[in-house]
Amino acid sequence: MLLDTASLYFRAYFGVPDSVKAPDGTPVNAVRGLLDFIDRLVKDHRPDHLVACMDADWRPRWRVELIPTYKAHRVAEEQASGPDTEEVPDTLSPQVPVIEAVLDALGIARVGVPEYEADDVIGTYTARAAGPVDIVTGDRDLYQLVDDARGVRVLYPLKGVGTLALTDEAALREKYGVDGRGYADLALLRGDPSDGLPGVAGIGEKTAAKLLAEFGDLAGIQAAVHDPRAKLTPSQRKRLTEAEPYLAVAPKVVRVADDVPLPDVDTALPRAPRDAAALDGLAARWGLGGSLQRLLATLAA
Repeated sequence: MLLDTASLYFRAYFGVPDSVKAPDGTPVNAVRGLLDFIDRLVKDHRPDHLVACMDADWRPRWRVELIPTYKAHRVAEEQASGPDTEEVPDTLSPQVPVIEAVLDALGIARVGVPEYEADDVIGTYTARAAGPVDIVTGDRDLYQLVDDARGVRVLYPLKGVGTLALTDEAALREKYGVDGRGYADLALLRGDPSDGLPGVAGIGEKTAAKLLAEFGDLAGIQAAVHDPRAKLTPSQRKRLTEAEPYLAVAPKVVRVADDVPLPDVDTALPRAPRDAAALDGLAARWGLGGSLQRLLATLAA
């Protein structure tokens, strides 16, 4: 089980009231909410391995160099070196180091790699996995990894993590008309304002799905643009031709990496805390209460 950790703690932050606070009055709603999420996921799905995948760089420069608008609207402050500062609610930012410390003390593998997003870490673990993989994320970009033949599916939270949309290839075909492999092509054609991806003007989701059904993949569509016999309307041919500079770089930006240099860490689901003393200190300092105790009981079981 691979967790898109930031996606989940953002959901916890907005789903758990900020009245959930540490003894000193500091909000810990994202911390406790994430612990509750992990408890429910482990209880319901019993993974053998669990990795909390992190954004060591939420807006890698190599992606920005290809598409400068990539996530640009979410930048709070540009940095000359290192990742740009992301716009995050004031009371969430201080909770992230607490989340990291708690995961480390629990012994839950926490992996982020410089110059890569959590999606890329997830993509690489998925590519290397010998057995089935459950990806837990509120980010549809990861639908591109769904692969029935390899047992890769996405668990998409609809309400907390108690209600998850189990996304396999049948679900993708029903909703989008593509399989996992085709989802990245669909996404880059239609664009995604939330990620600053312009897409191809005039090509929405339904048109993108029809083009992919007709021509197979992005390469097939691009070949059709230069084939006068291909069944493209004049406006589609014109728009796709005008978008060729974008389409030349978009695949590298949109498709998750599968060759990230992952650190050598133990991903096995822990049964007992790695550092019980540190965990006790964190529990007292931040008032983690029942959320932590429930997770510890689930892990021990």
